[in-house]
Amino acid sequence: MSRRAWKVGVLALVAAFLTACASRQTPTVPDKVASPEAAGPVADGPVAEAEAYLHAWAAGDFAAMRRAALNPPAHFEAMHRQFRDGLRIASSQFELGPFQRDGDATVATYRAAHLLRGLGEWEVEGTLRFVRHQGPWRLQWTPAVLHPEARDGDRFSRTRTAPQRADILDARGALLTPQGEVITIGVDPSRVRNMADVAAALQFQTGVSTARFDAAMRAPGAATSRFVPIVDLPPEHYQQVRPALAPVPGIFFRRKSARTSADGFASHTLGRVGEVTAELLPQMGPTYLPGDLVGLSGLERAYEVQLAGSPSGDVLLMRAWGETQVLFHFEGEPGAPLSTTLRREVQAAAEAALEGVTHPAALVAVDSATGAILAVASRPLSQPLHRALTGRYPPGSTFKVVTTEALLAQGMRVDSPVACPPTAMVRSKSFRNFEGESLGDTTLRQVFAHSCNTAFVTLATGLGGDALSAAARRFGFDVPYAPGLTSAGASFPAPADAIELAAAAIGQGRVLATPLHMASVAAAAETGEWRAPFLVEGLDGGPSSPLSDGVRAPLTTLMRAVVTEGSGKAGRSVPGLAGKTGTAEFGTVAPLPTHAWFIGFRKGVGFAVLVEGGGVGGRVAAPIAAKFAGAL
Repeated sequence: MSRRAWKVGVLALVAAFLTACASRQTPTVPDKVASPEAAGPVADGPVAEAEAYLHAWAAGDFAAMRRAALNPPAHFEAMHRQFRDGLRIASSQFELGPFQRDGDATVATYRAAHLLRGLGEWEVEGTLRFVRHQGPWRLQWTPAVLHPEARDGDRFSRTRTAPQRADILDARGALLTPQGEVITIGVDPSRVRNMADVAAALQFQTGVSTARFDAAMRAPGAATSRFVPIVDLPPEHYQQVRPALAPVPGIFFRRKSARTSADGFASHTLGRVGEVTAELLPQMGPTYLPGDLVGLSGLERAYEVQLAGSPSGDVLLMRAWGETQVLFHFEGEPGAPLSTTLRREVQAAAEAALEGVTHPAALVAVDSATGAILAVASRPLSQPLHRALTGRYPPGSTFKVVTTEALLAQGMRVDSPVACPPTAMVRSKSFRNFEGESLGDTTLRQVFAHSCNTAFVTLATGLGGDALSAAARRFGFDVPYAPGLTSAGASFPAPADAIELAAAAIGQGRVLATPLHMASVAAAAETGEWRAPFLVEGLDGGPSSPLSDGVRAPLTTLMRAVVTEGSGKAGRSVPGLAGKTGTAEFGTVAPLPTHAWFIGFRKGVGFAVLVEGGGVGGRVAAPIAAKFAGAL
């Protein structure tokens, strides 16, 4: 863990106990230098009185503190408040140290840890001087209780400077996060006529969920704010939604300069930077303040600590005669650049391939030899869901790559005889081919190339659930991995019966996978080894698994046949392209809608295309795949 990440974690833990106080006697605090008239250390003293005072100080109970002091000055509370507010102290913790005799007085040492909002923890060693007054011990208060250097008339202040945010880089070190203009859409609660109408408009036009909107409006200070920021949009998206949002009472816009991906380039992956929202601020830890620029999504959010660095600042004592004394300096840390595995030309090809697609869609490409993610794109840009990484879908017939690997491992060959009837009955469940197709008695090559469901359903019966589960795991199903952004991976629940086994063999039933994972499946078919995909340099070396011996060459032959003569013929003009189409049913209302899939590889790049609810894989996803692969 980096020093910065450790520091933020510790400060966040401290901030969770804003009113806690740990005042206790301990022998571990170094002895203070006694005054010349001191009689030396004492074994006892006003322990209870000192602990009570420090406890009241931590709780901000100025009335109790005043009662404990002997003849406190009129500005007692005011100076304590100025100390707290001038330094923006979020919480204070105290540790009571040894006592020292000083003439007729007893001096207690203490160590304070003041958490300065937006800067960090400031440790101070101070003293509390107690005298007996008509029996009980009373605190002889002076401003030096706050800090040994403080005197009457002094004021406490601070400075804070945030470092420049570090850049996100592509695989060759090129900048991916230039400065640009964004428009913040926000709400003035005092101008809202109907909050439900505002929430509905923002959700429909920008994709902001009702829960996210409600959290922003309920955040501390939001009710009295004249502008509660909700979402940042690039200018082109803002121009599209402004006509619908501008007439809604309470919605306003602010233009500002911010780092942003150019023209939506890898925008879901890189993420957005903007002012920390009211609902996000409590999650960010004590080194953040309202108005700070933070990562709001994507890599910007996931690597906030690394990219943002930490602020520097000074704790100042402003003398009554005008002099300024620096009591403590917070040494900030610059942000560190984040190197990704993205390659600009591959990402550009992915963006171009999805241009004009009207359904929600995703395209992911990985380096087949390493698992490095070369491109990742989700559509539409207006929706925050990064479906390429977090959307889980039935993979449909693209899963036949896995099923075929299991069949090849058990001795089948490309030319092994296979029957492809129009329907196949497994117990009480009837399975059919798409549009009633039937190939009759043929070969594994033909049923794979033309994606015959009934053939694979029948073959799975003899294959068995254990063998198919083992093959799925060789392709990374149910294997956790961390690519650098949250991704759900893929799951293959063990089939409970023959019907579930048949459905799983053709990528239906309970089988689910992200587009990212299916890209890694295609890459594994090319190289003969599955490797966990990763997006950030340094995250390589994750889980991997070799496929069965001898399956790589026949899988390549079969996946080439899909393109040259089968259901993926839309890509046959692309030399060397190999792949598998998929048409995955989902939902519960007949006729069931379908997702369109294509996974494939070419020249060391494995990739997956998904068009959500798009229809037939060979007709919808395969042309997109061909456009992308051709650009490689």
